[in-house]
Amino acid sequence: MTAKNPMLRLNLSAGLASVTVATVLVLAKLWALSATGALSVAASLADSAMDLMVSVAGLAAMIYAARPPDEDHAFGHSSAEDLVALGQSVFIAVSGIVIGWAAAARLLSDAPAPLGAQAEGIAVMAFSVVLTLGLVVWQRRVARRTRNRVVAADSLHYLGDLLPNIGAILALWASARFGLGQIDSVVALAAGAGMVLGATRIGKGAWDALMDRAADPELVAGIVELTRAWPEVRGFHDLKTRTAGSRVFVHLHIELDGDLTLREAHDIGAGLRRTILLAYPQCDVIIHKDVARG
Repeated sequence: MTAKNPMLRLNLSAGLASVTVATVLVLAKLWALSATGALSVAASLADSAMDLMVSVAGLAAMIYAARPPDEDHAFGHSSAEDLVALGQSVFIAVSGIVIGWAAAARLLSDAPAPLGAQAEGIAVMAFSVVLTLGLVVWQRRVARRTRNRVVAADSLHYLGDLLPNIGAILALWASARFGLGQIDSVVALAAGAGMVLGATRIGKGAWDALMDRAADPELVAGIVELTRAWPEVRGFHDLKTRTAGSRVFVHLHIELDGDLTLREAHDIGAGLRRTILLAYPQCDVIIHKDVARG
């Protein structure tokens, strides 16, 4: 399948790179956590562990969603991406709450746990920042070429991961330089809150897609503009859209002169469909031809 689809091959390369990077970061941060005992590192570790889960699930979802429609799934398999995203959002939210709870407990403690091996921890977190930046650059390049929403979202997620990593570096540096161990808990608390907010956003998007919410208003407006300007189209109605994973399904009725031949009507609809797909390649477009009234 990948040999015949270079865009899918690019998407899979981005997915495999994401899984590899996340695995390396989890192992490195596990060692850093055992050496430093820093909650900010624990927050970053939890984030990387979730990244690994998200990356594996995203890769599996891309592979499954790429399967062609069959007798049981006439509209394809792209909703698998939304199901995976909804499960991920719940896991991310729970992890963020646990980290925030631990950070708050440490802040309120009379004798906060001391941090250690700050230099080693800083080195691991700096390594994480460099590796993550490299992954984001590759994912952005792939997303620009393929316009795959899963790859683009994964890239945005990893870009957001840079903040907890940098925060952990600052917390370890402040602890080593000034003995300010409480900054570690503050950073972890902020990271936990950010994880909950991010999970809410991911979950809402997945839920909306599973509930057949209409596509982005800008995309719908663009389709309306293309249809109104298309030659021989006298009007249109019943424009319906829904999202499923990285796909947007579009159903549209156009009104044509009733005296046109079947071939002429077909050519008009096919030309409009090709134009919509060129502007919005993530769409799956079905156009019905109706006789214009009046």
